[in-house]
Amino acid sequence: MGPGEVRRTERWLATARVSLALASLVAIWMDPAEVRYSLWAYGLLAFYVAQGVIIMIFLRRRQESTQSFRLLVHSADVIWPALISAFVTGQGNPFSLFFVFVLAAAAYRWGLWETMGTAVAAVLVLWVESFCLIHLHVVDRVNGFLLSHKLGLPLLHVNVTDFEPKHLFMRSVDLLVLGILLGYLAEQQKQLRAEKAVIARTIGKARVEAGLTGTIGEIAGELLSMYGAKQLVIASHETSNYRVFVGELRHTNGDTSFRWLDPSASDRETYLYESSAATCYARRIGKHRMEDFSLLGLDREGARVRDLTPEFLDPLAKRYDFQSLMTVSFAFGREWSGRIFLLDPSLAGDTEEELRFLDELVRQVGPAVYNVLLLRRLRLKAGALERARFARELHDGAVQSLIAVEMQVDVLRRQSPGKPGLVTEELGRIQGLLREEVLKLRELMQQMKTLDVDSKKLLGLLSDTVERFQRETGISARFLSDLDELNMPQPVCRELARIVQEALVNVRKHSQARQVLVRLGSRNGAWHVLIEDDGRGFPFAGRVSQAELDTLGKGPLVIKERVRLIEGELTIESNPGQGSRLEISVPQRRQVTYG
Repeated sequence: MGPGEVRRTERWLATARVSLALASLVAIWMDPAEVRYSLWAYGLLAFYVAQGVIIMIFLRRRQESTQSFRLLVHSADVIWPALISAFVTGQGNPFSLFFVFVLAAAAYRWGLWETMGTAVAAVLVLWVESFCLIHLHVVDRVNGFLLSHKLGLPLLHVNVTDFEPKHLFMRSVDLLVLGILLGYLAEQQKQLRAEKAVIARTIGKARVEAGLTGTIGEIAGELLSMYGAKQLVIASHETSNYRVFVGELRHTNGDTSFRWLDPSASDRETYLYESSAATCYARRIGKHRMEDFSLLGLDREGARVRDLTPEFLDPLAKRYDFQSLMTVSFAFGREWSGRIFLLDPSLAGDTEEELRFLDELVRQVGPAVYNVLLLRRLRLKAGALERARFARELHDGAVQSLIAVEMQVDVLRRQSPGKPGLVTEELGRIQGLLREEVLKLRELMQQMKTLDVDSKKLLGLLSDTVERFQRETGISARFLSDLDELNMPQPVCRELARIVQEALVNVRKHSQARQVLVRLGSRNGAWHVLIEDDGRGFPFAGRVSQAELDTLGKGPLVIKERVRLIEGELTIESNPGQGSRLEISVPQRRQVTYG
């Protein structure tokens, strides 16, 4: 358990300790005749409650619970019930539950051996206490309850009957059996938690940034380390393709790099053989024959496969030197399937349970790897579509314009000897045309760039974007910010920067504006971006919301899509012939969904 989980566990146990002690006091108050107590019993119980309250306060104030502190508290939990029980007699003794609590606390904190050790410690404390009460003549043997006055102590009533060997023996057996039972259950629970943690850690290795090969390599490395195998081999094939892909990972001078092997004609027969066993463990018990392998196979439901024969090991044994082998089949959707081989794994537990866990691990990790595969395909397709769009932009824009310029220059060259005045006019027009195409190419290149911006860089990026727009277009542009610092998620920063760039491109292309204002601010729990110009405006008048724009089929499509990505709201105010105003509002309360 991590420090945070340990701290929470100790707080829960502290609350349970005090609740149990208070419940015992309530039981005494409700039926005091059922159990006879001395003043010492009440005093010890009150001290136990006070100790529990102090521990609760201590745990609330501290951020970490140390191992020594837990052992000290646990030791006190073993001793106090034994001391209190010495001064209590009767059939309804509620303090027997205190021993159950300390065993449950050991099981909750640790596992089997610690819980059994706690049971043994409690038994030893009870027997030592019995020896002190009976064999050291502390108790008056006549009535069994009157403490000797020779010690100079107040008159005490001590429970000797429950500490007689025949009673104490049965009590000790109960504690030991209960300790074994609770410890076993705790050990099984700890095993399940450990398996879930391993599965979660392995699934975490599936990252789109690492790519399919990198993801498979990291997961293979996790399996290799987990099972202590000397080598891992993975073979897979696509259902629509006959080719088999084989990769391996082995420990070589501390290096565990994953690599794909050259294809071989016998790969399918060697690795992707037909078998009714989803998982299998083979161990060599001889030296030469395939019959010298002992086999254990499980099907998809976890039942043993009875008719499993070792013939499939022959091709593997010719390629690899191993004494034991562990295999598991996998499937990525309906497109990919294959098998993983672990050579010479070190199995610490029951072999059948190890096979079941490996099968469960691969089943849980498989969808994550498949998602990486699908996302990589999606990115490649998106990249291809984006490249096709840029190719169309270049062909329909810059390339066509440059061809037209080339033709006009050729015509101008032929006319130049006889019409010198026309040359100057045409050169000015061509220069303007070339300048326009340069701006388009720059805008296209800027869209192709990967935009790495966060809340620390956004203000500077927007300021630079507006300044460059003014410098390149000659349109007066200003950027104003009402914020000195931002705490904005990176996806929101990126989309807002793209929205401002797209809006400025539209202003240059369509508005014929002379002045542009870009403002960033925050009010009413939302970030606001304003882009205002004094140009032609949109082909409608008034203030229109994003829903109305969608209904009318109007407004800039790219900006509307980017606003939707960050769950924002777009409003356009247009006054034809006098300008337009774009307002983007992004609620700050939803920023947690963008990370």
